[in-house]
Amino acid sequence: MQEPLPKPPALRAEDVRGALRLSHEALGGLIDLVESMHAGIADRVLGRSTAADPEDGLRRARGLTGLVYRGVRGISGGVGSATELLLGSLARQLLPASSAAAPHARREALLAALNGVLGDHLADSGNPLAIAMRFRRQGQALPLQAEALRASLAAQTSTPRLLVLLHGLCMNDLQWRLGTAEDHGQVLARELGYTPVYLHYNSGLGIARNGRLLAERLQTLCEAWPQPLERLVLLGHSMGGLVARSAIHHAAQRRGEGDASLSWPQRLDDLVCLGSPHLGAPLERAGHGLERLLAALPYAAPLARLGQIRSAGITDLRLGHITEAASDAQGRRHWNQVPLPGNTRCYAVAASLGPAPHSLKSRLLGDGLVPVASALGRHRDPARGLDFAPERQAVVYRAGHLELLSSPEVLALLRGWLR
Repeated sequence: MQEPLPKPPALRAEDVRGALRLSHEALGGLIDLVESMHAGIADRVLGRSTAADPEDGLRRARGLTGLVYRGVRGISGGVGSATELLLGSLARQLLPASSAAAPHARREALLAALNGVLGDHLADSGNPLAIAMRFRRQGQALPLQAEALRASLAAQTSTPRLLVLLHGLCMNDLQWRLGTAEDHGQVLARELGYTPVYLHYNSGLGIARNGRLLAERLQTLCEAWPQPLERLVLLGHSMGGLVARSAIHHAAQRRGEGDASLSWPQRLDDLVCLGSPHLGAPLERAGHGLERLLAALPYAAPLARLGQIRSAGITDLRLGHITEAASDAQGRRHWNQVPLPGNTRCYAVAASLGPAPHSLKSRLLGDGLVPVASALGRHRDPARGLDFAPERQAVVYRAGHLELLSSPEVLALLRGWLR
């Protein structure tokens, strides 16, 4: 009798190293926060003014007090480095490397959530917990290099219909299936002949940053596809829809500058957005308001840094930004309005917790995270809205944001639109 295969471990060596590094950075940030509050209170009591550090906006204590804080900061840094080296070495001996381990659903979910909140910091600091953008099938990463990707795809079953699925904020490619419901991608593969490929990405990076990466990755994927493409579809849930739109926009910009290397949007047939906050998400706006309130209070101003513990990806959701900010002559930042691509069929699906369009729940809560109007790109000012054709938009009632991933009504819409 064959013995069952061992389950993949929930932790890997790089997880231990990454968590240690993150905890040391958090301790250093806490010391900075306490010192800044201490200096602010001392200045008010003594009637003096300490200038804030131009790099991080925090005040530094003077004299002996400042020396003590610098000593504490140095000790914590030294201990942290030594601990990371010691435990990191032990972890490498006890835990497998990531390349040889199968995905573990619990670990993947935790890592995705952490990247959603701190992903830009993880990536910029070189933390091994940062997720690198990859295409995956059944949780297994496809090669990034063109030749290796072509060989890998040729060895797998594929069809002329390519469906790329993009997950939302704080999620991963394994979470397209919720509970016992079937994965939309797998159903469309079985019934309509699509080959689903899932994007796994760091949702804490800015949407435009992810869009640029995706534009390059999609070109490589399309060029490596083992047979001529008859249909190319992008299906994005929540932030995934915005990342898809950003990738299309980035490729169009490149073409406008005379660079025709990103040709995949010319063959993109359909873009489907499920609960994507095209006009922003109010929950992030609440966090932005808290940050501004704390910054205005004399002694609590340093605590505004706690309100800033939101990744660039989350911040971009505040108004649905899919481009990099531009600055005018006065230094004020603004974001360009990006219309829907003209040569692609674009669809939008919104969810509503309420039972009907005019119910109080529908108007106030939307799907619990994204208002119905935002998901459908509807704005009181037509110039700021998105022109989804009436027959290419729909609202699913008595459903929340995540239920779009398992809704039979959504699946029925996809069957009709992508047939």
